[in-house]
Amino acid sequence: MNKTIKKMTLVVMSLIGLSTYSGLAQDTKNDNHTVAITIPEVAILDLELSSSKNIAASFIAPTEAGNPITVPANNTSLWLNYSSIVEPTGADATRKVSVKTSATIPGIDIKVTAATDAGAGAGTKGVPVAAGVILTTADQDLITGVGSCWTDTGTSKGHQLTYEFGLTSAATYSNLASGTTTVTVTYTLSAN
Repeated sequence: MNKTIKKMTLVVMSLIGLSTYSGLAQDTKNDNHTVAITIPEVAILDLELSSSKNIAASFIAPTEAGNPITVPANNTSLWLNYSSIVEPTGADATRKVSVKTSATIPGIDIKVTAATDAGAGAGTKGVPVAAGVILTTADQDLITGVGSCWTDTGTSKGHQLTYEFGLTSAATYSNLASGTTTVTVTYTLSAN
């Protein structure tokens, strides 16, 4: 055999060998793999105010004998912000914000009302209880139907809170005592 034929035979055998090797790899025009995405469960809230979260409410003494004390003006300085990621089904599919106080003050009502969410953030934000609640030492629903959402953070974000102070009734006026009483108001974001 001459050299040219030997070279051609060698080239042809090399090409056959490469095509056989490529066929054994069994690659196709498609392939795939998985990606696992983990989203954490989230349930956090806070109260926002430009200066302090603490509220001072002073009833006003009468200037005319025979008149009762006067209730202080409503306080609208606090904003309730929250972030929530819920489970897809079951008891934890929605959440609520409840509120309670550490103690009651004889003869005095403290009522808190949450406004509709201010519109920042995104997701399924909660619906406030329309009439608000008069605080007691037991948790009461203030906002219900919280889904996966965030309200944004800071003042003018989330739900504006209105605190209204009043006398429980004329019948309980005799329970009033002078001095300063401090109570703690606690908000909780939890499953329905």
